[in-house]
Amino acid sequence: MRLYLTTLNPTDSVTGGFLPAAAALGWDVTILTDQPDRYPGYDVMAADVRDPRAVIDAVAAHHRPDVIFSNSDHLQAAAALAAGYFGLPGKDWRACVTAKNKALTRRALAAVEPVRSVRLPPGGGVPEGLPYPVVVKPALGVASEDVVLVDGQDALAAAVTAIRERRPEEVLVAEEFLDGPVRTLETLGDGTTREVVGGFATTLGPLPHFVEERLDWRPPDAGHLAHLGAALDAAGVGFGVCHTEYAVTPDGPRVIEINYRLIGDNCDFLLADLLGVPLHQWILRVHAGEPVSSFDLDGLRAAYGSVVSLVAERSGTVTAAPPDISVPRTGDGVRLWHRALRQIGDYVEVTGTNRDYLGLLRAVGPDAAGVDAAIDTFRKEHPWVLA
Repeated sequence: MRLYLTTLNPTDSVTGGFLPAAAALGWDVTILTDQPDRYPGYDVMAADVRDPRAVIDAVAAHHRPDVIFSNSDHLQAAAALAAGYFGLPGKDWRACVTAKNKALTRRALAAVEPVRSVRLPPGGGVPEGLPYPVVVKPALGVASEDVVLVDGQDALAAAVTAIRERRPEEVLVAEEFLDGPVRTLETLGDGTTREVVGGFATTLGPLPHFVEERLDWRPPDAGHLAHLGAALDAAGVGFGVCHTEYAVTPDGPRVIEINYRLIGDNCDFLLADLLGVPLHQWILRVHAGEPVSSFDLDGLRAAYGSVVSLVAERSGTVTAAPPDISVPRTGDGVRLWHRALRQIGDYVEVTGTNRDYLGLLRAVGPDAAGVDAAIDTFRKEHPWVLA
């Protein structure tokens, strides 16, 4: 079985998740990337992976493909088009484009949920009559970058001006603030059947920014699933893995965004730990044509887990950092990992985005009390220090 994996940066999900998963399946892997020097030891081909024509050309000049896959936010449509060209299982490229572009997402969901949203093209003005407060964000943004809550017309105009200084050619979106607890829905489908595999409760940092500071295991409320399923259907999401974020508002669940990929920031490993399954292998096997019915979804085990994003509270130079823990520490039934994202000597500039993460702390145990205690103890004994 020959897997072509398209990627940009060597993320944890790729290097620690999908590449080991492919090896465990006994597959041959070719990495297509615009940064070939960052994947030593692998069969690597340089390509403009954002362009499906370049991906198709590179694959056609190499070995016959069995699977073409990407977990990158930016590469879903290109990978889907390439898979379709070779007659391989894959996502609908239109659904990939719809999910990636937040203006198109709102357009697709308009018949399912009434969320007021306005597209702000480059060079355009700021509309009047919006239902403040509103959230303004780039239509193609990631990692909470340039996402901000504003409370009036003047504040919106100032935010748009500031964002356009950094993104002059990008479309922005201004939409009503969905007030309520933030949750996630994690699904896996084969194009015919879409299964729920879990979900998390998201703790955000202080407004007006939207930094994700913690995710705690919390499968979706059964009463939310009909609405969320209808929303995914409206967006065309049915094949492969999908990470959907939504708010539980007084009027019911409302989609914040659809990320047509596996959840990131080490939550994919947490999800696999909690379920007790080779999740990354399952995802690859779906792209090889296996139905989700071949997986033991009824036997998923129950546990509790959290991922805590250790966020820089001020700008400064890292002078002390916790150790990397790749082999979990175990105590009182809790397994704990730490992934350092910065090093001693690094200068950190606080941005009010997920880029402010210093490290990711992951813990799994039989209950919330044990997990919380292990996390609190680790943070007290091993603080990040910026000077």
